[in-house]
Amino acid sequence: MADRRRVADRLPAFPWDRLAPHKATAGAHPDGPVDLSVGTPVDSVPQRVREALAGAADSPGYPATYGTPELRASASAWLARCHGVTVEPSAVLPSVGSKEFVAWLPTLLGLGEGDTVVFPELAYPTYDIGIRMAGAEPVASDGLTALGPAPVRLVWINSPANPTGRVLGVEHLRKVVSWARERGAVVASDECYIGLGWEGEEPVSVLHPDVCGGSHEGLLALHSLSKRSNLAGYRAAFAAGDPALVDELLAVRKHAGMIMPGPVQAAMRAALDDDGHAEEQKARYGARRRALRGALEAAGWRITHSQAGLYLWAAHPDHDAWGSVALLAEHGVLVAPGDFYGPTGAGHVRVAFTATDERVDAAVKRLGALF
Repeated sequence: MADRRRVADRLPAFPWDRLAPHKATAGAHPDGPVDLSVGTPVDSVPQRVREALAGAADSPGYPATYGTPELRASASAWLARCHGVTVEPSAVLPSVGSKEFVAWLPTLLGLGEGDTVVFPELAYPTYDIGIRMAGAEPVASDGLTALGPAPVRLVWINSPANPTGRVLGVEHLRKVVSWARERGAVVASDECYIGLGWEGEEPVSVLHPDVCGGSHEGLLALHSLSKRSNLAGYRAAFAAGDPALVDELLAVRKHAGMIMPGPVQAAMRAALDDDGHAEEQKARYGARRRALRGALEAAGWRITHSQAGLYLWAAHPDHDAWGSVALLAEHGVLVAPGDFYGPTGAGHVRVAFTATDERVDAAVKRLGALF
């Protein structure tokens, strides 16, 4: 049998495995752990979405990779209604969750050896993993002008950002688009937290006319219903933008069988058509955010960025990332170390506010012991 490299040789270790000892420490707390390390939804799926899923349960045939016309129309209408973006339904492509799209986009675009893909210095690890899976060269950089003549084919941006909650303004986004277009590079904008702005400049899509000048050429925006509608378990997301790029991705995804199940498409349409449940969910997150931020700051932590999204980017005056993880774990609270997201995060931790109200209240009380 031909030699092949093991996964361990091709990809870095899964970072969350390193949290296991601290998870055990937090789990030993007499009142149970408070897990603020992963931003997974805990609130119920909206009733109308569950009803749509059940109503489409008798779905014996293969669904279309492209998605139903009704789903694409709902996504297009949502972008226009909530984000000021005009996209034809034909330029919308469902994906089986946003992580799948992030991981496979470089491969689906045909990138490989000799191609450079840029992603943020502090970033969701899957950008880097997807680039490596394609055999391309990953470059973590927030300064595009410093890249020189590198053959950049794809630029990932993420606003609001995971893990920092940083929001990129219109002028910044406009410069990225201009830089990429001069070099023929694709800009892929991960906008999964775009509806969760809290303070400062409101998050804006790369597809907004103020950013792209009304042309979506070379641009893709990725959206997810995991956070907006508590649909992480449904794997419901979509990309939109340049019609030519969407058609290219569709052609490859057809061959690969990357298809969202029909009942999930129906549920996703119901979620996109209803803004009321999203506003209620944002209010829940806002209350949890205020409680945790107040408790952290009272205990001496410094919160930076964190203008949007589902996380607080926090630094302790006396501890680095792992020291902070250990300190909080001793009090039954589990958070993610900042260096999971890049070396420059070594002084911070990421604190998710996606736990239940009861668990957030427990975390606030435990932080009180650190005053």
